[in-house]
Amino acid sequence: MHVLTLNHETVDTIDPITKGAAPDFTLTDIKGRPVTLSRLDKPALISVFPDINTSVCSLQTKYFNEEAARRDDIHFLSISNNTAEELSNWCAAEGVDMMVFPDDGTFGNSYRLRMFGGPLPGRLARSVYVVKDGQIHYAEIVPEISDEPNYQAALAAAEAL
Repeated sequence: MHVLTLNHETVDTIDPITKGAAPDFTLTDIKGRPVTLSRLDKPALISVFPDINTSVCSLQTKYFNEEAARRDDIHFLSISNNTAEELSNWCAAEGVDMMVFPDDGTFGNSYRLRMFGGPLPGRLARSVYVVKDGQIHYAEIVPEISDEPNYQAALAAAEAL
């Protein structure tokens, strides 16, 4: 179980999948391209955030966008509860050009990352996964929603594959 906090106040407890087989999913990115996890030919670094229109989610997405622009050995997938329109508008305003996906519930439910209590019901918990060949090789569920993930640890895990 993972206790999630916001400003150090408990907002929810979730029991996400963090090891073993990675649930497969297909999501359609903001450019209308469907992507299926099991069909990716390189390690996938999956960046999950609750709302692109907040500062920490914005920082997280920009950071991984910069890494994605420099690398072709890792698939970078960013997943959020935001609508495709919200994500498209944000990406256009920020000059971000990476695979960004609105979650229709498929991902959040299968990885058990949806919050049901507190001020963010239905939102995804901030997290990062590294998946290759159907297995989770790294998972970080960020306990304090307003904190950034450990970028270096996630990248190191992806590079090791």
